[in-house]
Amino acid sequence: MDNIYLGRQPILDRRSAVVAYELLFRSSQHQDAADIADHTAATAEVIVNSFCELGLQAVLGEQRGYINVNPAILACDVINLLPKNQVVLELDQSAAQDEAVVRRCNELKQQGFRIALEGVYELSATVANALAVADVVKVDLTRIEPAALDKLAGALRSLPCLKLASKVETLEKAEQCMKLGFDLFQGYYFARPEILAGKRADTSKLALLKLLSLVTSDAEMHALEEEFKHHPKLSYNLMRMVNSAATGLTRKIASLRQGIVILGQQAIARWIQLLLYTTAARDSAEANPLLLLVATRAKTMEAIALHIHPNYRDYADRAFMVGLMSLLDTLLHMEMPEIIAQLNVPDDVKSALLTRSGPLGLLLRLMEEKEKNSVDEVARLLAQMPALSLTDLINYELKAVSWANSINTPAAA
Repeated sequence: MDNIYLGRQPILDRRSAVVAYELLFRSSQHQDAADIADHTAATAEVIVNSFCELGLQAVLGEQRGYINVNPAILACDVINLLPKNQVVLELDQSAAQDEAVVRRCNELKQQGFRIALEGVYELSATVANALAVADVVKVDLTRIEPAALDKLAGALRSLPCLKLASKVETLEKAEQCMKLGFDLFQGYYFARPEILAGKRADTSKLALLKLLSLVTSDAEMHALEEEFKHHPKLSYNLMRMVNSAATGLTRKIASLRQGIVILGQQAIARWIQLLLYTTAARDSAEANPLLLLVATRAKTMEAIALHIHPNYRDYADRAFMVGLMSLLDTLLHMEMPEIIAQLNVPDDVKSALLTRSGPLGLLLRLMEEKEKNSVDEVARLLAQMPALSLTDLINYELKAVSWANSINTPAAA
């Protein structure tokens, strides 16, 4: 079992009452700050630790939680799994200057989310546009002189949003911000981040990928339910998520089957990918591009299979499975025969993965050669599939790339 850590710094109101916590990525028990190389991975870790591993009640109680998000996380549907009434999405003011990001913020606000704009230290024209979507404005006191702070606070005073003084480190700064009319306060003067710690049960990437293959292949409900039953920790986390405020339910859900139906297979797929990404990111910085590649490969193979056999849905599902599993040895650092031995897969899937034989093996070889840009070998393999043209292949691959980007939690750029 791995140790898990989460930073939690209180946000206070004018009466010094705690009204919210900012949830922060931490990788050890003794960190006031974190050196973050991949902000997407860090946010994914915060979400998983807060809402699955440690639990919403233990982390926030009845308070709100501020979570740092970048444009990549903001665009991902995993946001919709979070409880709207308790989560405040915190976006850096520099990122919020992008028009597409502002549109996405407006969409989320219409769904009931609150947006906090952090890192504000001046009112440029671009920042002013971003302020239009903010429910909370976080002024960074470390980036502004006292005189300029007076002017900025005056300009913000007329805006219909909460003003939060961030990084308040001295009594003098606290008193100044109180006089300037700030509504909320956060910083070392009030409290350093508290580190919450727990244990993460070992959820194998193999189990997650198997679940993902079932979900994305539209497996029957009983098959999905049975697979979840093999992984009690995952089932518990699923029920915990469904019973959170994210679903807006007025009653608690008592059965695994009910939970799967209510959350929906697409939401479950994104949740599993989030878990898979946070698991893999601890092992390799290359994990996310690999998942993007394998998702593209699987979806392209599924489309080709349907093209060749339009009335044979089961065959297309198996083609998808072969594509999805074809890079497991690289991701898991295991030999493919060892992986196959742990999974109950059809014989044609097994042959394709182990020896690249049979019709599914031919599809897999085609994808591998296409990814290597082996023009002559691609042409030779296409000659064995007269129903499929090079144009068809390229079109299916382009569509698959778009699909893979839409379901894959992207790495920060």
